[in-house]
Amino acid sequence: MEWSLRELRFFVAAAEAGSFTEAAARLFVSQAAVSRTIAALEKTVGDRLLWRVPQGCELTSTGQLLLPHARRVLAEAERFTEFLSSRHGVLRLGYAWAALGKHTARLQRNWAQRHDAIELELVRHNSPTAGLAEGVCDVAIVRRPVDEKQFDSLVVGLERRLVAFASDDPQWARRRRLSMAEIAGRTVIIDPRAGTTSGRLWQGAEQTPQFVESNDVDSWLDAIAAGRGVGTTAEATAHHHPRPGVSYRPIKDGPRIPVRLAWWRGHQAHGLSDLVDAVTQLYATN
Repeated sequence: MEWSLRELRFFVAAAEAGSFTEAAARLFVSQAAVSRTIAALEKTVGDRLLWRVPQGCELTSTGQLLLPHARRVLAEAERFTEFLSSRHGVLRLGYAWAALGKHTARLQRNWAQRHDAIELELVRHNSPTAGLAEGVCDVAIVRRPVDEKQFDSLVVGLERRLVAFASDDPQWARRRRLSMAEIAGRTVIIDPRAGTTSGRLWQGAEQTPQFVESNDVDSWLDAIAAGRGVGTTAEATAHHHPRPGVSYRPIKDGPRIPVRLAWWRGHQAHGLSDLVDAVTQLYATN
């Protein structure tokens, strides 16, 4: 069964106007075009939708059933058209746990001052590609490698690795820095989908931690605040997610975390080059 938006539009216009002639005037086409188009839709449906009467036309029982559905389809099509027309005016920047930490607000302010025609919209999506693979964003902030067959990416900065723990932790509460070996003696809470912590960080070490999985940054923080474990994360997380009961400290021997911008291979969104330059400069000036 094949039908077109044009057919639905003509049918709705005639039903609302109560006249093929009036519908043709509203649509800026001939009455014959309205009649042919509605007849084609009726053939697809397999039933009459409009009766011709001396005063114009009236809905049949089938037409009454079809009309609200046709209106919803046309409304959704209009929203889709608006989305397509506005896409070039919005650059959607996705992130999973944290955007750019302390640089986020500065990027947004600088971008708004320098780009009148392109709005920068931040989108949070907890997935390995921060919503890029799902089509939620045009460019993604990621802190782990992406599939090079699908995506292009560029390292725009480096961030310190921090440890997060309950603020009333009896052993660590007064510590200013900690080590990877000390963390290995604890239960470490990780997000295996979008996080930056895994057993590879302790590869070759004398001891490796026990891991407990969480679903997202909020459940991760809740578990840490409750004392069920500790976590390691990028510096940006501390800026985006300060939480009463959770303390962040630098890991003195923790490997730095590369911050990447990623996008679909072969598709560079409008404004991408400016975004890469802007973020790179923010991390360079630190």
